[in-house]
Amino acid sequence: MTNYLLTDPQTFSKVLFEKMKQIQPGIADLEWYEFQYCLDNVTPKEGWESVVIEPEKYIEAMVNDSQFYTSIQLRPYQGNRMVMDEKILRLLQMLFTGLVTEQYTSEWVTRHFTFDVRGFYFIHRTEYFTDKSRVHLGGKPFRQFDEKQKNLEHQQGISYKAFKTANAEVDECFLDLIQKLTDRRGGSSMIAIAGQTAAGKTEITARLCEAFTQAGKEITSIEMDNFFTDRDYREAKGIDSLGKEALHYELLQQCLKDICQGKKITTPRYNFIQATSSHTLDGNLKEGCIPVEIEPADIIFMEGNFPFLLTEIAPLINIKVLYLTADDIRLKRKWKRDMDYRKKYELMYFLNRYFREQYLMAEQAYIPQMEICDVLVDTTHAAIWVTPEIARIVEKME
Repeated sequence: MTNYLLTDPQTFSKVLFEKMKQIQPGIADLEWYEFQYCLDNVTPKEGWESVVIEPEKYIEAMVNDSQFYTSIQLRPYQGNRMVMDEKILRLLQMLFTGLVTEQYTSEWVTRHFTFDVRGFYFIHRTEYFTDKSRVHLGGKPFRQFDEKQKNLEHQQGISYKAFKTANAEVDECFLDLIQKLTDRRGGSSMIAIAGQTAAGKTEITARLCEAFTQAGKEITSIEMDNFFTDRDYREAKGIDSLGKEALHYELLQQCLKDICQGKKITTPRYNFIQATSSHTLDGNLKEGCIPVEIEPADIIFMEGNFPFLLTEIAPLINIKVLYLTADDIRLKRKWKRDMDYRKKYELMYFLNRYFREQYLMAEQAYIPQMEICDVLVDTTHAAIWVTPEIARIVEKME
C-alpha cells in the first residue's frame, strides 16, 4: 500500500492534500488541482519513492543547528534559473513523504514547523522565549488579550490593515504604557523599538509619534536600517545584517551622541528597493544621493533589529522595547509588503533568505534582546511583558 502511495502521483497528491489541510488552514482555500500545480514544482525527478525519510530526532536536531542555516545558499542556480536551496527542498520533500506514509504525524509536523501556502514550503517554528527571558520579564505577561492573530492563519498574505486590526488591543495598551513611562521620566527620552522584519515596528513607531505629537511633544525618529552599507558589498564579504560590520557604525555612534546633546544630525539614507546606501564605505555622501536630516526633539525613537546588542549604543537608550511577531505571520506580511507592493526580491531569493535568516536572527539578535529589554510586545500571543521594575513603576501610576 505504501509503495502505491509513493509511485502513483495522483494518489500521493490527494492523500497529501488532506493531510496538509490539518496542518495549514489556508490549504482548504485551494482546490485539489491548484494544490497539484504547486506540488508539481517540488516533486523529485526520480519520484516520491526516491525520498529518504530521516527519523524525527534527526530532523529536530538539524533544524535546531545554526550551521544548517548558515550553509543555505541564497542564490543557487540550475542553468540560468534561480532555484530553492537543495536543503530546504529536501526537508520539504521529506516532510511531505513522511506525512503521506504516516511516518510523521500531523501533530509532530505542526509542533515543529509552519507551512507557508504561497511559498509552498515549511519553515521551522522558532521558540523565542527562554527561561532566562521569562525570569527577566517577571515570569508572566503584564497584560494579556485575546489572540486575534489566529484569525489570519488561513490568509496567504496579510495587509497592515488586517494586522493592525488583529493587534488593536495589545497595541493600545502598549501605546498607553510608553506614554506613562516617558511622562514619569520627564525631559528628553530615547526609545529603541527593536523587532524582526515585518513584525510591525515601523508602524507602531509611527503611531507612537502621532500620540506624542498630540500630547504636545516634539518627536523625531532614527532608523538603524538607514545605516546599512550596500547589500551587494555585505553579501560579497559574507557579512550578515546583524552586527557592527553591516553598518556605517562610526556614523551611527556619532549621530546618536549628537542628537542626545540636542544637536541636529545628518544620517545616511538606505534605498530598500536597490539595497544601496547613500554613503560610501568611508562615510562620504555619494554623488546624487540625499541624506536624512534630523532635528533634536523631546522623544527620540530608534528603530532597528538589534540596537540593545551594540555595547556603545545601549547606554544611550532610556526605554528598550522588543516588538515580536511569529515567523509565519511575518512571512505573510512580507509577501504583501515586500513582494506585492515593493517588488523587492526575486522569488527564490526571497524564500531562501527568509528560511535562512529567521532562525539565525532569532538566535543572534532577538532572543538575546528579550533577556535585556524593558518591554516586550508579543503580538501573536496578544501579550505585553515588562520587567518587575517597570511593572512597579506603572502600577504606582495607576
